Amino acid sequence: MNRHSIPIVAEQQQPAPAVDHRDQSEPFHRPEPVRPPAGAPNVLLVLLDDVGFGASSAFGGPCRMPTAERLADGGVKYTRFHTTALCSPTRAAMLTGRNHHSVGFGVIAEQATAAPGYNGTRPASAATVARVLQGNGYATGAFGKMHQTPTWEISEAGPFDRWPTREGFDRFYGFLGAESDQFSPVLYRDFTVVDPPRTPEQGYHLSEDLVDQTISWIDSVQTMDPDKPWFAYLPFGACHAPLQVPDDYLDKYRGEFDHGWDRQRELTLAKQKQLGVVPADTALAPWAPGLPHWDELDGDHQKVSARLMELYAAFLEHTDDQVGRLIDHLELSGTLDNTLVLYVVGDNGASAEGGMEGSFNYLAGLNGYTSTAAEVLERFDELGTPTSYPHYPASWAMALDTPYQWTKQAASHYGGTRNGLIAHWPKGITDTGLRHQWHHCVDITPTILAAAGIPAPQTVDGVPQQPMEGVAMNYTFAAAAADRHTTQYFEIYGNRGIYHHGWTAVTLHRAPWLMATPGLQLPPLDEDRWELYDTTVDWSQSRDLADEHPEILEKLKARFLIEAAKHQVLPLDDRTVTRNAAPEDRPPHPLRGRKSITLYPHMNGLPEKAAPPLFNRSFTFTATLETDGKPCEGMLASVGGRFGGLALYVIDSKPVFCYNFSGGGHTFVRSGVALTADSHEVSVEFAYDGGGMGKGATATLSVDGVVVAQGRIERTTRAIFSMNEQFDIGVNRGSPVAEEFADRGRFAFTGTLHHVRVDLPAGGVGVPLAEQQRIALAVH
Repeated sequence: MNRHSIPIVAEQQQPAPAVDHRDQSEPFHRPEPVRPPAGAPNVLLVLLDDVGFGASSAFGGPCRMPTAERLADGGVKYTRFHTTALCSPTRAAMLTGRNHHSVGFGVIAEQATAAPGYNGTRPASAATVARVLQGNGYATGAFGKMHQTPTWEISEAGPFDRWPTREGFDRFYGFLGAESDQFSPVLYRDFTVVDPPRTPEQGYHLSEDLVDQTISWIDSVQTMDPDKPWFAYLPFGACHAPLQVPDDYLDKYRGEFDHGWDRQRELTLAKQKQLGVVPADTALAPWAPGLPHWDELDGDHQKVSARLMELYAAFLEHTDDQVGRLIDHLELSGTLDNTLVLYVVGDNGASAEGGMEGSFNYLAGLNGYTSTAAEVLERFDELGTPTSYPHYPASWAMALDTPYQWTKQAASHYGGTRNGLIAHWPKGITDTGLRHQWHHCVDITPTILAAAGIPAPQTVDGVPQQPMEGVAMNYTFAAAAADRHTTQYFEIYGNRGIYHHGWTAVTLHRAPWLMATPGLQLPPLDEDRWELYDTTVDWSQSRDLADEHPEILEKLKARFLIEAAKHQVLPLDDRTVTRNAAPEDRPPHPLRGRKSITLYPHMNGLPEKAAPPLFNRSFTFTATLETDGKPCEGMLASVGGRFGGLALYVIDSKPVFCYNFSGGGHTFVRSGVALTADSHEVSVEFAYDGGGMGKGATATLSVDGVVVAQGRIERTTRAIFSMNEQFDIGVNRGSPVAEEFADRGRFAFTGTLHHVRVDLPAGGVGVPLAEQQRIALAVH
């Protein structure tokens, strides 16, 4: 069987056919299904989101993760495993075995440009590990956060080539964006939006649902074909913001972080040394300039900050408990012994995107609306519940990355790129314990293929394949051995570095919490100061040797440029929100310059990036409907949800327009007159004031062309309502824009809704797109 080309074409000799079937003496042979090599294991790849090296108890952190500890005790625990410092890039590298720029994911797809290393579009020449395993006879399923489908391709028109089920997964259940509300997610099953199986009031939580779906799928595969191995990819939305946890986890960590982040770093490092995940002489890396220390906060700030960290720890423990449910199920079914479990504890370092103070509504912070500790205290008891969308302060991210410098987005330093990894495979790992070999997320695909005995194919679906750039880690399964991954570049937003045989040369170009600061002036890239560390003796990059060994530094800087040229990193691009503002870099959009689009209730919703642009401009919604001669209610059009959005709906037969300002507060424009049997059109004209971003507007509500209500919205959201909620027609998916219909489920329109037309006046007042993207805050 030629496994170097997928699909595999099995050669099979057939006997000569007789003229009459009665004379056929030698029987024909049915085509045999493609199977992996004998003994190939099942594979469970678990990925957590925004979990720093110093968070998990398995690596010395304060967040209890008994399942991670259990798997580590029976497997191997890697202390020098690395990611790219950002979510989509890590996922792309991990699933293809190629570096993230090599497959177009130098940044997230929302910030894609036309440059090959940053276009957010995985090439067909870099097939995913799922497609390779699928082509070799594995069942494949993905359950959770993908964040690799280009936003402009998430519509009914596709193309669907980069949706999970066209990238090698037989089944997909989860979400496509950067993050999700854990209680009210917008979910896809394969290509179709589906409702969660329960409501928050019924005890729904996304992490639990994802494990339920994974278990159900594995059971189905094993029941119908016990000899067929499976590959399950389980990328949780946890522990990315929002920090939302079930009620019975809300008090798990009460009071445990009152000592603050500075003391937590000391406690974590001591535990890490005890566990052996860092050497005994490891020093705490320097504190990031600009971040406050704990004793610089007043009492209110300390109370809020400690509570937000309590929620994060509970969120992480709850997620690990869900992994534990899955592991228990595999063990009970007798499947665990021949299942290679790869538990990746974080796709990058801990997130500093909560800003200096953290927030009650993290989405408001992304729009530049910061909340004060006093404001959070007013809703303190809601933190972590469905009515909150919280994130912790950036200083906690430093503590969660102990003992390293910096955080997520800082591809230069290990605080952004070093993450925990645990491998468990009773039939394949003969020597358990710690592993100190240096490895990278690009090594995951080669490791899985080597475990299955499957070569990296030369062609997939007729397309010649790029060489694998990762190094299989299987040599570490038996016993300690010399490193095989000896050189690796890093780059995100101009933060960059190079690892080479223990030495690292790194430069931090932009602090993560300054990623989208309006008016920020960065120095030219060639003026960045590079640091030099010998990590064979300085585990935490705490002692800069640049002045002592300038010759080594210059050689490593030159090597970085060689690697950058080789892997499509050039040209270096330090832009964040302005990255694709220029027309030549702007990603495609389903509207393609149209000023009007008609949407129907039978369609899937549109993510904001693929929906008509409604920020900082005028627009009109016109719903064509029939009341069917009886009282009616329900959604006509909705964008966003509980933490920012707008909606046109009918309640008690009366039209309502609601604007939910992300910084806080709702504006309702209500008709005092109910719809009648003769009503056929409900519209809202949103007239933007202009004069900049986030300015006011006047909303005029009409029925059949007659004005029935008008109201002022004094401030509007600048850039984003949500990262995963959609523009929905005829139903409300996800969380509600207004609480007055929160208890009505999908709130489907009970009359007949034909369609909703969205008009974007060509001459309407607005802010040019380029200016919006220069100021608007980024999506992560």
